[in-house]
Amino acid sequence: MPRRKKDALLGASRVVDLVNRIGLDHTPLACATVGMMQVHPNSRNVILGRVFFTVDFRHPDDAMLARIAGEHGLQTELEQIFYYNKPIHFDAACVQSVCAAAERFGYSHRDMVSGTGHDACYLSQVAPTSMVFVPCVDGISHNEVEDATQEWIEVGANVLLHAILERAQEPAS
Repeated sequence: MPRRKKDALLGASRVVDLVNRIGLDHTPLACATVGMMQVHPNSRNVILGRVFFTVDFRHPDDAMLARIAGEHGLQTELEQIFYYNKPIHFDAACVQSVCAAAERFGYSHRDMVSGTGHDACYLSQVAPTSMVFVPCVDGISHNEVEDATQEWIEVGANVLLHAILERAQEPAS
């Protein structure tokens, strides 16, 4: 074992753990995950010499990744392969209408940040916009097992309806 100092999977595993800690350390705004991993040579009894994996950071910190890799004598190559958009700030009046609709019916609510490319992000470029999120079972969303109860969906639709009705009564500026 002492001669097996450069184990790419061991180093990658520590980076995966670090990715998770970075996300947790920056909650509630952060999102961080390793979604795909390929190991080489992918043999059951050979120390891995190379690992390729993708990291989805919403608050990236390349210096931390480089530090972890450097501690283990591993080479890294970081490449940004996709960037949705610059951060979107939704229309304050629309956000307030959503909050007011939730409060009107006694629904709990909180401000959230979404880092994905929802349609509302693109629509905000041409019209005042906000979003309504509903809870998902076990907090899982954007996944095949995503599920929401009919009651949660009804609450979300009710909030959306009343937020739209409130906004429709305001004169256009």
